[in-house]
Amino acid sequence: MNKWLRVIGIGEDGWEDLSASARALLYESKIVLGGERHLRMLPEDWEGERIVWPSPIREAVTKIVAWRPDPAEKDWSGAAALPVAIMASGDPLCYGIAAKLLRHIPIDEIWIKPALSTFTQICSRVGWSLPDVESLTIHGRPVEMLHPFVQPGAKLLVLSKGEESPKQAADLLSARGFGKSKITVLEHLGGTKERQISGQADDWIHPEGAALNAMAIECLPDAQANVICRIPGLPDEAFLQDGQLTKREIRSVTLSKLMPIVDHLLWDIGAGCGSVAIEWMRSSQRCQAIAIEKSAARLKLIEQNAFQLGVPMLQIVPGNAPEVLADLPEPDAVFVGGGLSTGNMLETCWNALKPGGRLVANAVTLEGEQKLLQWQNENVDAGGNLTRLSISRAETIGKFQGWKTLRPVTQLAVIKCY
Repeated sequence: MNKWLRVIGIGEDGWEDLSASARALLYESKIVLGGERHLRMLPEDWEGERIVWPSPIREAVTKIVAWRPDPAEKDWSGAAALPVAIMASGDPLCYGIAAKLLRHIPIDEIWIKPALSTFTQICSRVGWSLPDVESLTIHGRPVEMLHPFVQPGAKLLVLSKGEESPKQAADLLSARGFGKSKITVLEHLGGTKERQISGQADDWIHPEGAALNAMAIECLPDAQANVICRIPGLPDEAFLQDGQLTKREIRSVTLSKLMPIVDHLLWDIGAGCGSVAIEWMRSSQRCQAIAIEKSAARLKLIEQNAFQLGVPMLQIVPGNAPEVLADLPEPDAVFVGGGLSTGNMLETCWNALKPGGRLVANAVTLEGEQKLLQWQNENVDAGGNLTRLSISRAETIGKFQGWKTLRPVTQLAVIKCY
């Protein structure tokens, strides 16, 4: 079976950098989609229709999927065939269009011809080994996405959103106490216009350069650096809050039972200041979460905390649970931190949970504890464990120290069978 769709990665130098096989695939195609810059790279003798990327990108995906031949046809090489090529920068599977298309079209219908990724090229310029670095993008995303990755000694490769990104990154690093960090900006990588600019974050004096740039950041802490670990259990002081906060020790146990897994979605119900959802997302840039909260004041706290702690993509849903849960995507994990006494909260969450999903609910009142015990008794086949968590912290009492016991928490943790 012929592959009707071709995704061709192309470097800064354009046509001359393409392999013979990549050029042949482009010449065979009747339609080519790409940015204006990419389409200008096609030679004059190429015959076919050139289409500039529509915006937003999902419209391009919809258009491409609509061109897909009937999968029942065994031969797509006849007159009805419509070979389509897509020109993309670098490696189309590295934060690129190919990854989006593969959600709709199987790989056995697509030729993917990657060029060198931006990340690989950065490593070759600054002398870093690709397995030793963290790679991420802030293209089309807030610069606060950097926060979870800013750790002492970390080496970051960052796809920028534009010419303003280096200054924004320098300001963020300096505010975190990482002003000594070295930033290397690389513009037009792999082309005749390639340029490097380096400097220290707290002394960034370079004017804005090319919009097409990426950054290599070596994170170096000052003496008073604000170091925030990505392992769950941030200090309570890391969050803006009004007292409705799952305390640090309880939060660590809770997240261990929720088990953050890449590409999994968490519902954080009665989110308070958002601490559980935020720490879930900080564990991996591919973890997703929805924070559900009815208080307008706390919704603002969740939003502020999400930005300050590096997960600005956290989805925040106002309203009362379980009513607002009906329109949400199915979760892989659910944390009930508030609202246990409202309706059939646990039953609703359990029914919504995907097979293999984790349900964790914390109660601090006798009434809430009663709900947990009742649900477990009514769902004996589901199994699960009830745990009593009691934490004491040493505090000053006059000239001495004594133990102050935090309010005990009863926790239900259960995994839904496949």
